[in-house]
Amino acid sequence: MLNVDTIKNGLVIDHIKAGYGSQIFHWLGLDKAHFTSALIMNVPSKTSGRKDIIKIDNIINIDYSVLGYIDPNITVNIIQDEKIIRKIKMKLPDRVEKVIRCKNPRCITATEQYVAHVFKLANRQQAQYRCEYCDALYSAGTIEG
Repeated sequence: MLNVDTIKNGLVIDHIKAGYGSQIFHWLGLDKAHFTSALIMNVPSKTSGRKDIIKIDNIINIDYSVLGYIDPNITVNIIQDEKIIRKIKMKLPDRVEKVIRCKNPRCITATEQYVAHVFKLANRQQAQYRCEYCDALYSAGTIEG
């Protein structure tokens, strides 16, 4: 039986689509953190079959729009004195910046390093984003750098 200690004061990122937990864990820099954190993968879930969970024994700043972009079904539980004091449900953000990179070689972001990669939600049902500069279309779910 797997035993992961309870969080005293920190965050639990729950309902992560199975296989995406590692991506989020590294994006948050938890692999280099000086506090306790745990990535639990392929946990049985009644609603989705399998899921990943990240437990962080610390309160850290998170860009919730990025979590919503990766998986809008994610829930972040804020833990204080070993109790959930707040649940935050993610959603697809209307805009993401510096999360994905435009792959269009003709886009201004390919030649001008100072221009931030900015994408706007184009289709909520299909989770698609368009580059703000060249209109290239991308699907939500992955992060880069």
